[in-house]
Amino acid sequence: MKKFIKSLLILMSIGLISCSDVIDVEVPTATERLVIEASLDWQKGTTGNNQTIKLSTSTPYFDTTINNIVVGASVKVTNVDSNVEYIFTDQNDGTYTISNFVPVVNNTYTLEVLYNDEIYKATETLVAVPAINGADQSLEGGFDDEVLDVSIYWNDPIDEENFYFIRFSEEQENFPDLSSISDEFSNGNEMDYFFENDKEDDDGNPTEFLAGDVVDIELYGVSEGYYNYISLLIDQYYAGGDPFSSVPAELRGNCINLTNESNYAFGFFRLSEYDTLTYTFE
Repeated sequence: MKKFIKSLLILMSIGLISCSDVIDVEVPTATERLVIEASLDWQKGTTGNNQTIKLSTSTPYFDTTINNIVVGASVKVTNVDSNVEYIFTDQNDGTYTISNFVPVVNNTYTLEVLYNDEIYKATETLVAVPAINGADQSLEGGFDDEVLDVSIYWNDPIDEENFYFIRFSEEQENFPDLSSISDEFSNGNEMDYFFENDKEDDDGNPTEFLAGDVVDIELYGVSEGYYNYISLLIDQYYAGGDPFSSVPAELRGNCINLTNESNYAFGFFRLSEYDTLTYTFE
């Protein structure tokens, strides 16, 4: 009987081993596309002369080894109102820079990128932003009345539509928290927005704010087109891993391929004035 049981266990082990065949799953890959990161941001109180545009190509989702920077492209931004052209210099690392850009609020600018004999173009207006009035902390402004949050305040201009993009960056955090908001229900009034840390560390412990923690806050004025684009992007980012969320859709920015319409680029050409504030929790 013992020999029978031993033989049976050996046969079962062989069966299990034989069932562990390696199955190669072919993952479909999308067409490689140009990725244009062209956010020309002008911080209040500075000249805004130094600007950088990044170019790369899209890569397969699971591929982390491809060097996808784009060099050898031509990048030009033109102020449509003044006809002044700004030629960006290729730094041979995927970035294209300039040190004499002149930002003018409410002026319209065009971006033109020449890459692989194809011309990509986008048009945007430089949007102003109100100054941040201040910030304060509270246990009552967020979703959890036992966790500290920080709120910022600014005066929304009256009798005009305004759209905002907000970045909250914690010290020693790799990824900022992003938000977008419009003045649809608060036009002409003092607006506010709060940030509450609801993250967890690698062990699943909450990482709420404590005294001494520092947060850098940036408030951007953006166009309605960028507001719609970034709102969808933020929704998809924070819905990651949610089984009940909608399937992410491919987001197209405002960069159009004039040479070959079907070979469109990813990314968005944005021009924004922004204000910044650093807050330390007490």
